[in-house]
Amino acid sequence: MNIPEFGTDAAADAPQNLGAGVVKRATRLADGRELIYYDDPGTTLGPDRAIDARELAPRPETATMRRDVLTGDWVSIAAARQNRAFLPPAELDPLAPQTSTNPSEIPSRYDVAVFENKSPSFGPALASAHGDAPAGADAPRDLEDLVAPGLGRTRTSVGRCEVVCFSPEHSGSFGTLTPTRARTVIEAWADRTAALSELPGVEQVFPFENRGEAIGVTLPHPHGQIYAYPYITPRTAGLLASIDREGPDLFERILAFERAGERVILEGEHWTAFVPFAARWPVEVHLLPHRHVADFAETTDAERDELAPLYLRLLRGVDALYETPTPYIAAWHQAPVHRGRDTARLHLQLTSPRRAADKLKFLAGSEAAMGAWIGDIPPETAAARLREAVASIPEETL
Repeated sequence: MNIPEFGTDAAADAPQNLGAGVVKRATRLADGRELIYYDDPGTTLGPDRAIDARELAPRPETATMRRDVLTGDWVSIAAARQNRAFLPPAELDPLAPQTSTNPSEIPSRYDVAVFENKSPSFGPALASAHGDAPAGADAPRDLEDLVAPGLGRTRTSVGRCEVVCFSPEHSGSFGTLTPTRARTVIEAWADRTAALSELPGVEQVFPFENRGEAIGVTLPHPHGQIYAYPYITPRTAGLLASIDREGPDLFERILAFERAGERVILEGEHWTAFVPFAARWPVEVHLLPHRHVADFAETTDAERDELAPLYLRLLRGVDALYETPTPYIAAWHQAPVHRGRDTARLHLQLTSPRRAADKLKFLAGSEAAMGAWIGDIPPETAAARLREAVASIPEETL
């Protein structure tokens, strides 16, 4: 493989200045997928980016989703995902910058990079416009179309799946980043949330990080993902139903209830982290902003600035629970694009199945089959252990 010299990429858009001094540089990969670089403030990287000169196969056809008539859920059947990389050696890391021996997904050295997944669960086809005739064959017409009854119903899995590379290093996680780099990733989350929310056919945007082989991670490279769904996810549909039942100020009352109790882990001027009253997992922490914001795009610079070191402290505290890193799912719940935005609040739900140094909680009969959870550790006990772990993180490391 010949790696191109650095120079002006004809496919690149003009750079954009974002918050906190982050610079955005958008371009395209060889098969047309979007690639976006987010440069740290004061980056040592130059302005030019190499062109992706690989010869790539055509993108796979968009997956098809099928409706489970027993639950009303839509299940995307994405066979192309079977071909994704599985625990490759460092020299063949597909998320590292390209070299002469590693034809990876990202042509240039980078600080943070976001690109369209090569084997997505949703997309690449999108509806032509929200509510209009779809560009993808048999895409959802609208939200009412998705809840219509009937056996054997299918739709094209329109939407977008993106990979968010937190660092060019081969191993690590969000918690191993510097505060400056963490702030750049948060800026990228906000920028991508706004952009994906504007795509036709997208109903919900979900940034998340899977960490650890116990969770099913197939790449040790520090990265997360963003899914842009063509429907409101079952978890969020349940949340909206709870808000209808409990009242539109539900998140405000939850925050006041938890801040007055004994399960708070840490809090700042704009954010509070706590173990929830009815925690399901051995390690479960929720992180809420103090004012109502529907998604990352609505957060202020001050909220993003505080979130970077606070979130790092939380993640490093979770890792300090045991001698080895803790597997987790960091799920950033955001309000749907077109519904519930004045009541459903942006919040993190971080969960880990690790219930002891050498034991995991497996979802067996009651949880997996019936959705009826049994907690192994009292939330107050878990909160006390997490507070102690978070307190052990030296300030100077943040």
